[in-house]
Amino acid sequence: MTTTPGHDSTVDGVPRRSTHSTVDGMLRRSAHRTPTRVAVEYADRTWTYRDLDDAVSRAATILLAQGLAAGARVAAYAHNSDAYLIAFLACARARLVHVPVNQNLTGDDLAYLLAQSGASLVLTDPALTDRLPAGTRSLPLRDTDGSLLATLPRTAPYDGPEARSEDLVQLLYTSGTTALPKGAMMTHRALVHEYLSAITALDLSAGDLPVHSLPLYHSAQTHVFLLPYLAVGATNTILDAPDGDRIFELIEQGRADSLFAPPTVWIALSQRPDFTTRDLTGLRKAYYGASIMPVPVLERLRERLPELAFYNCFGQSEIGPLATVLGPDEHEGRMDSCGRPVLFVDARVVDENGEDVPDGTPGEIVYRSPQLCEGYWGKPEETADAFRDGWFRSGDLAVRDADGYFTIVDRVKDVINSGGVVVASRQVEDALYTHEAVAEAAVIGLPDPRWIEAITAVVVARGEVSEADLIAHTRARLAPFKAPKRVFFVDRLPRNASGKILKRELRDRFTR
Repeated sequence: MTTTPGHDSTVDGVPRRSTHSTVDGMLRRSAHRTPTRVAVEYADRTWTYRDLDDAVSRAATILLAQGLAAGARVAAYAHNSDAYLIAFLACARARLVHVPVNQNLTGDDLAYLLAQSGASLVLTDPALTDRLPAGTRSLPLRDTDGSLLATLPRTAPYDGPEARSEDLVQLLYTSGTTALPKGAMMTHRALVHEYLSAITALDLSAGDLPVHSLPLYHSAQTHVFLLPYLAVGATNTILDAPDGDRIFELIEQGRADSLFAPPTVWIALSQRPDFTTRDLTGLRKAYYGASIMPVPVLERLRERLPELAFYNCFGQSEIGPLATVLGPDEHEGRMDSCGRPVLFVDARVVDENGEDVPDGTPGEIVYRSPQLCEGYWGKPEETADAFRDGWFRSGDLAVRDADGYFTIVDRVKDVINSGGVVVASRQVEDALYTHEAVAEAAVIGLPDPRWIEAITAVVVARGEVSEADLIAHTRARLAPFKAPKRVFFVDRLPRNASGKILKRELRDRFTR
């Protein structure tokens, strides 16, 4: 038995292709199954599955020509595009480790991710190159006019190394809402399992017409939707950003019937003046996640579009990121639930000692799954702290009911200790959202000599309302001790790219 580049081995001179399940291998299978079906539309470009798979092979050859060895980290610092997708899949095919970077990062934040990951090369949009730290080695993803680079010339068939299931394929950096981001080490095996979980739990099919408008560097848009949809052979539309005009237009034209968005985007879409007048009946599947959806907002959306199937997707980067799903037929009576674990995930609710708590009792949700990351890149202490006895500690406070449904109460670090009584910020936020003048709300605990932490609301208003009005409104709906002691009004709430509110920034801003 002798080895041949691009193959595991040869037997009597006949090459034997790898049997490993890999991220790029799922695209290759779709290309063999439906080569002429449209895989991706972006701007004025259309890619069939055969064309997309061919472009990935050519891009992988180009990356290897840069002298990169297997396992080298390649950062992607760019906006949404077909080129961004091709680059990720090319890294996967070439046994390189893709590092998606928020294109809004600059300065020290950007330098930290590039240095911590040890990136050997940065793939970037030309307009962003000047932001890179001095001396950074980079390669443009596309031309200045937005077209794909001519760096995808016709070449000989890809004959580089073949990826294996256990290879690292991506470093998914956590959102960093409470500390510096950590790079979750994802293998091909973990992501392929997560894709299968997404396909089964979210009813993804080749006949769907999904539109992908959130940043592709974010794990939810890429790994819960775009890649699983490529695996089943759907036609995917990639947008630069969640543009309401464009999304509504695609729905009315019959070119989009499936949409994922965080609560912030659903809130913005529902508050558009034309939300009640546009013909949105073509939208069949609505997915929400990345942060907690206020129940009053979900109720308004369901009232406006009663035939629309809503799915709540919950998880975090370390698990690929999908962990639980609440399906459209499971919402009644449990609108605040994030559902039950997906196909390849085991979940429990435990106390501070790691012991199971009774159903109905809050505790930390922990996971065991082949979807889980291998740990945090270059952070052995954080890895040891997060993984205990084979279970990953999520940092989310949850309650499990007798039917196996989970409800996220809060982040463990966001629970408020007011006067010795623990209060979940989400419950107070839901009460605030029932007031018609509240566009957005975040509840935090601020240091207080009497209460230990004073429950404090930070509100974006869309009408005339006072601090006294909102305190009285919540006191009428909750126990008085859960009502905010103070209300601050702001023009906007600080968020990360996935739509999660950065409560640590609010605490820093309003702590006296």
